[in-house]
Amino acid sequence: MPALDLATQEIGSGPTVVILHGLLGSKRNWQGIAKALAENFHVVAADLRNHAESPWHADMAYDAMAADVAALIQGMGTGPVSVIGHSMGGKTAMMLALDHAHLVERLVVVDIAPTPSPGHAEGFVEALAAVDLGRFQARREVDAHLASDVPDAGIRAFLLQNLDTSGARLAWKPNLSAIMAELDTIVDFPDVPMGRTYDGPTQFIAGANSDYLQPGHHAAARALFPNAEFEVIADAGHWVHAEQPAAFIESVLPFLKGDG
Repeated sequence: MPALDLATQEIGSGPTVVILHGLLGSKRNWQGIAKALAENFHVVAADLRNHAESPWHADMAYDAMAADVAALIQGMGTGPVSVIGHSMGGKTAMMLALDHAHLVERLVVVDIAPTPSPGHAEGFVEALAAVDLGRFQARREVDAHLASDVPDAGIRAFLLQNLDTSGARLAWKPNLSAIMAELDTIVDFPDVPMGRTYDGPTQFIAGANSDYLQPGHHAAARALFPNAEFEVIADAGHWVHAEQPAAFIESVLPFLKGDG
């Protein structure tokens, strides 16, 4: 099928860095990081399919999502770019590098491994899908309703960025039905043909308090990304870039510049 035309937000000038968000995220979640990187780079943050302002489609397979990003990069006409991907976006970035290596100059994978992941996000998707938005008129009402299923206020605030309050009725921006149907695919990682690797510079960044990327995953990562290096950011969970933005920039900036 043809690749989808992803919505993007651009800032800065210089070598291009493409940012791919995680499940139930959006380009909006990366504005602070994009602004910091824009001092040295042309930063393009994208909404992946079925998220925020990008088109909807029933297929959430990683090769299809990678093809969307490949089309985005090819459309820029700038040659290979650096790619940062978090969680689901990290798996998309890994597939992009494996399937379209000529488009990826450097790869940053944030708190995810090329293996099946913990199913923590499944509960968040189900919690949003279960909300009868017709009962509510304001964001604060939905927030209060979600509190029993998602007690962490920070996570609720992240999830509620997916709530569209611009119309006459509240609505979810993501295609929750497609995401629910494809959760097994999203949590998994595709089988990669024997011998296929991405040999470019690769940085894996883990949150010290997260179980998504552990030392036990390093062998699987190196099998596909032989030039991988691994960093751990202290006092950070799965949303490393949001919880420790300064430490994240300190880690990723030298790598993107080729200094690390």
